[in-house]
Amino acid sequence: MTTDQNLLESSKKQFLYYKSLGEKAMSQIKDEQLFQQLNEDSNSVASIVKHISGNMLSRWTDFLTSDGEKEWRNRDSEFENDLTTRAQVMECWNKGWDSLMNALNGLTEQDMMKVVYIRNEGHTVTEAIIRQLCHYPYHIGQLIYAAKALKETHWDTLSIARNKSKDYNADKFSQEKGQRHFTDNI
Repeated sequence: MTTDQNLLESSKKQFLYYKSLGEKAMSQIKDEQLFQQLNEDSNSVASIVKHISGNMLSRWTDFLTSDGEKEWRNRDSEFENDLTTRAQVMECWNKGWDSLMNALNGLTEQDMMKVVYIRNEGHTVTEAIIRQLCHYPYHIGQLIYAAKALKETHWDTLSIARNKSKDYNADKFSQEKGQRHFTDNI
């Protein structure tokens, strides 16, 4: 596998890992908590979902042929709480992720050094992927933090549980090398 193919495949795995973290966090809170803000300067989980999805739709629609900041995107409206049900939040979430994954799945090794534009700034396809691989986890971290703060009962950890690092490492090191891939549980 070439470096470009490896980067593309690794990026897909990482995007899907962060998608699953967001979904696991959202599944732990009540429907009405999706729309709550921790304070007036914070965003609700639903607003974060709208922003991630809006960004994905803008960046990944016609990825190789048009600027990633589409004229039809209204970024400011992404932070308005106009979604009213969990189903709408999840539909919005999945629409963005489908756009991203469809674009990535359509890329070839030859595409990786092509230049694409985001807000009229040139990026290689590789740079654009890395840019978004930094952006989405940033917001998913916000989503997780908000969900964890809103959860009224026990939080089911999404990573290594507090005070369980030694147990986790003991389990990992008891396995044969290469038995699991690094994205199985980061």
